[in-house]
Amino acid sequence: MMVNFADKAVFGLAADEIRADLGLSATRFGLANSAFFLLFSLSAVVVGVLADRLSLKWLLLVMALLWSVAQVPPALGGGLAVLVGTRVVLGAAEGPAFPVAQQIAFSWFPNHRRNLPGALVTLGVTFGVITAAPTLTWVIDRHGWCSALWALAVAGLVWGAAWFGLGAIGRHREDRPGADPSGDEETGEETGAASGRASSWAAYRRVFGSRTWIGVTLAYFTSYWGVALMLVWLPSYLKNALGYSSGAAGTLVAVPWAVGAVVLLGQAAVTGRLMRRGVPSRWARGRVGAALLAVGALCLLGLPLVNGHAAKAVLLFLGFGFGGSFAAIAATTVAEVAPPRRRGGSLGTMNALVTTAGLIAPTVVGAMVDAQGHAGYQNAALAYAALLLVGALAAAVLIDPQRDAARTGAPLPERNRP
Repeated sequence: MMVNFADKAVFGLAADEIRADLGLSATRFGLANSAFFLLFSLSAVVVGVLADRLSLKWLLLVMALLWSVAQVPPALGGGLAVLVGTRVVLGAAEGPAFPVAQQIAFSWFPNHRRNLPGALVTLGVTFGVITAAPTLTWVIDRHGWCSALWALAVAGLVWGAAWFGLGAIGRHREDRPGADPSGDEETGEETGAASGRASSWAAYRRVFGSRTWIGVTLAYFTSYWGVALMLVWLPSYLKNALGYSSGAAGTLVAVPWAVGAVVLLGQAAVTGRLMRRGVPSRWARGRVGAALLAVGALCLLGLPLVNGHAAKAVLLFLGFGFGGSFAAIAATTVAEVAPPRRRGGSLGTMNALVTTAGLIAPTVVGAMVDAQGHAGYQNAALAYAALLLVGALAAAVLIDPQRDAARTGAPLPERNRP
């Protein structure tokens, strides 16, 4: 996930350089970044379904190799068409990464122990940006943005080699007695009413029609809107609207991700403690997630009320840090409500719908900046705050995994089995 999000962050870090090199307006640059998400969502669905049948280890390896290859054409040179085309390919390869990575992590832990592992995988996103922001900014300033793409291609290949030698799947992939410990292939026949339901495509319809899945998807969509803005427009916001230098912006852009890391770990600790005490998931996951989104919204709504760039930056970092921290809750909640052999498709489809925010947000904000100038950045943050409030309401009202698991055919959590 660190490599995955460094790949995503590089264009935001090099936004001004790329726009100057290729003569792009803010709107056209936003469209180029939105192209990344053109096949991102579709591939998340397709690979998510395949993940229920194929080796998770090999799926992730193939995706990572494609990430690396996709960096090469724009690094060699070319215009806007090359840039857009390779971003489409990169998006298709990276779209399924988060749900597949979460599935692999979950395969090593029972349901009530998945909060911390899920948060740690999500922290890869944060660490990817925290390490990439200053490092890639330095490379871009001294050697140009094409050199940053070469660095990312090498990083992906190195990770692929390490994963090929060390990657493995845990024994909890199926969440049922007698499951194949390797988790690499489907084995055996399922028994029982729940397993019978899970073995048919109707199981997907039950999951997608559940209030929990709908609530998680809505809430995560609003959260991911901010993730897309942080990746594409936050460096420009800091430089153009708040007056920070390129070097300072390259460092400060990591701050909201660092805030998100602290929030993620805190959320994992709180959620895990509540669930070990027997608190229902609608509170331990749904209401905790709603609170994170609400805090983020309130921070961003305070932007017009403060003066000074430093005060605005603090509220901005807190708002994006809290608002963008719903991913781990989304993954663990869907994993709880989906039958094991439909978990990949359920996570992948959620991710596909959620990441359409990445297709829309960069273009919308680019148009706002072109139309409103520097004021467009703050207005975009306020619009994001309004979305977060909608997401918080959806999480608080709709999420109840224990209620919906009985309808979808998901197994009882391991700790509750006889």
